[in-house]
Amino acid sequence: MAQKTYRQVITEWRKERDATIRKENGWLSLAGLSWLKLGKNQIGSDPKCEIQLPERIPANIGYLEYNGKSVSLRTLPDIKVNVNDKPTDFAILQPDISDEPSFVTLQDIRFVVIQRGNKIGVRMWDNQRELRRSFPARTWYDIDESFRVPATYIPYDRPKKAYFPDISGEKSEFPVEGYLSFEFNKNHYQLDINKEDDGTLFIRFWDPTSKDETYPTGRYLIADVEDDGKIFIDFNKAYCPPCAFTDFATCVFAPEQNHLDFRVTAGETYKRN
Repeated sequence: MAQKTYRQVITEWRKERDATIRKENGWLSLAGLSWLKLGKNQIGSDPKCEIQLPERIPANIGYLEYNGKSVSLRTLPDIKVNVNDKPTDFAILQPDISDEPSFVTLQDIRFVVIQRGNKIGVRMWDNQRELRRSFPARTWYDIDESFRVPATYIPYDRPKKAYFPDISGEKSEFPVEGYLSFEFNKNHYQLDINKEDDGTLFIRFWDPTSKDETYPTGRYLIADVEDDGKIFIDFNKAYCPPCAFTDFATCVFAPEQNHLDFRVTAGETYKRN
C-alpha cells in the first residue's frame, strides 16, 4: 500500500475532528450547564427545577445537594438512574476533575458534576439534539506544510503553576512542566505546554488571526511527537476550543505568554455570527 501523503493525513485528521464533535455525548450533544447553589438543587423538566432536563423527562426526578464540599444525588422513590452504569437512587458524586468522575444517566440523558475554580456545576448531554446532525461542517485554512515546524521541548527546572483564563470568568490553575521552543520566519518563539497524563504536549495559543478569522480567544494544538523523539508543532492541526460549538462548554484559553505576534493562517477557522 502506498504511503499516504502529508495532505491526505491532514485531510483525514480533519474529518475525524468533525466526526468527534457529533458523536454520542460529544460537544454537540451538550444541552445544559447549571451552577449549583448551596443546599438542594431540584432536577427535572419542570421549569422551576434548578437543573433543567428536556420535556420528555419527568417533571422532577430528585435533587442534588451541595454542602460546600461535596455533591450528593437523591432520586424520588419511583425513579432509578445509573451512576457509572450502576442503578441507584443515592450516590456521592465525584466531579469531572477527579480520577473517576460520576456520570449519571437517565434514558439518553447524561450529566456530571463539574468543578471550575471555586464554582461547582452540572453539565448535561442530550443525545437526541438535532445539532449533532445539522451543525455546519468545520472550516479550515488550506493545508500549508510550511506551518509544520520542528520544536524542542525544554522542561522548567521546577514545574510551575500557571493560571489560565476560562469562559466562566474564573482562572483555572494548571501545572506547566515546560515549553516548546521553535523558529518561524527567522524569529524565535516559545509556547508553554501542559503535559497530559499520557505524555501528550497540549498547547493553547493565540495569534492575530483571532481578531478576524479564527476563534477570538485562541486555538488548541497537540504537538506531534514522532517515534524517534522528534517534535513538531503542526499549525495545520490547530483547532477551535469546544466553546466554538456549544454555549455549555467551560473552555480554558491561551495565557498571555502564549500569544504569538505572527498570523497563523493554518488550521481551523471560525465564522462569526
